[in-house]
Amino acid sequence: MLNGIFVFVVLTSVLAAALSGEMQALTDAVIASARNAVDLAIGLVGVMAFFLGLMRVASDAGLMARLARLVSPVMRLLFPALPADSPAISAMLLNISANMLGLANAATPFGIKAIEELDKHNGQRGTATNDMVLFLAINTSGLALIPSGMIAIRASLGSSDAAGIFLTTWFASACATVVGITAAMLLARLPRYSATAPELLSAPAADADAPQDAARAEMAAERRASPVRRILAALFWVVFLIAAAGAFVDRMTQEPAIDALRGIASFWLLPAVVAFLVLYGWTRQVRVYESLVEGAREGFQVAIRIIPYLVAILVAVGMFRASGSLDLLIGWIAPATALIGMPAEALPMAILRPLSGSGAMGIASEAMTAHGPDSLVGYMVSTYQGSTETTFYVLAVYFGAVGVKNARHAVPACLLADIAGILAATFIVNLLFG
Repeated sequence: MLNGIFVFVVLTSVLAAALSGEMQALTDAVIASARNAVDLAIGLVGVMAFFLGLMRVASDAGLMARLARLVSPVMRLLFPALPADSPAISAMLLNISANMLGLANAATPFGIKAIEELDKHNGQRGTATNDMVLFLAINTSGLALIPSGMIAIRASLGSSDAAGIFLTTWFASACATVVGITAAMLLARLPRYSATAPELLSAPAADADAPQDAARAEMAAERRASPVRRILAALFWVVFLIAAAGAFVDRMTQEPAIDALRGIASFWLLPAVVAFLVLYGWTRQVRVYESLVEGAREGFQVAIRIIPYLVAILVAVGMFRASGSLDLLIGWIAPATALIGMPAEALPMAILRPLSGSGAMGIASEAMTAHGPDSLVGYMVSTYQGSTETTFYVLAVYFGAVGVKNARHAVPACLLADIAGILAATFIVNLLFG
């Protein structure tokens, strides 16, 4: 399906540009989008390398196995065919947790690691398994507890209720997640998709690193935390929490409590996650630096592998916008969306969000600047941004990391989650602020 969508978008964009006289803009968009895709991938190299390095530290320390055992009862309900001790379980948990906390920089490397681990159980490499599709449906549904990025933008634009999207975001993203999970499970049963389902391997497929991975897993299982290091780690967290509490109190003297909490969550959570993973490895006597470097090497290779997929999807999106096709689409469906309470000013955000994260963020900022962050349009576009994901970017990056070309039912499942999130956001914002 990704192939069909790509061909349709490209050809439609060329025809639309030819009819509207926007061929120069289209040509410029092709070159600029291709260059931006490579710039984006290069920018991901450092993030991917560092966080996949931290994943290796956590794995060597036995944390991944502990997390897998902890969440096994819940994950078994969603992924019954997956072995209970699969590293994919803990990697998926870290990805979902990072997304819920608004830690986008950490979520992508964790998600790619999860896809790589899921692919080890894939009996037909290059074709998405049902577990991969279900995981991506959960990922792209954008389940969020702390939409910190959008709240920060609302605050910067002078909102008197910057955190007012908490409830609307929780409701919309929860609806999107439920629909995404349901759609992934039901679509997998359709003859068209069940006939192409790869055989699942109960044990990971053998590869060149299998002996090393087995040795690391055995060493991790035998590691015991050093009492002295545990005491030092506890002292670290005492000082850290005291500092965090002090920062929170200090911010409360300058701004409302909810804004102070948002600020602490925005800037303290990610360093806390990094410190936790490093300390966990250190207390269990893992050679943290060497382990991180070894994992970072893998992250660098993954970032290079996804460049062709990023180029393809970002060029198609750039052509679609530059050709005027997006404006035509908005003009066609605006009368229908007005019937469900979606203002015409919010429609571009709803359409662009699954295609382009930066483009959607720009539209949301423009809409809030023009109409005010606390207007109906302002609440609606900020809820859209906080409760949905850039679906095609996620599919391109995650599937590109493991060379999946046959996405099976991933696209319709993820898009249904997006649509559910948009409709739920429209409903709840109209109910509370309309």
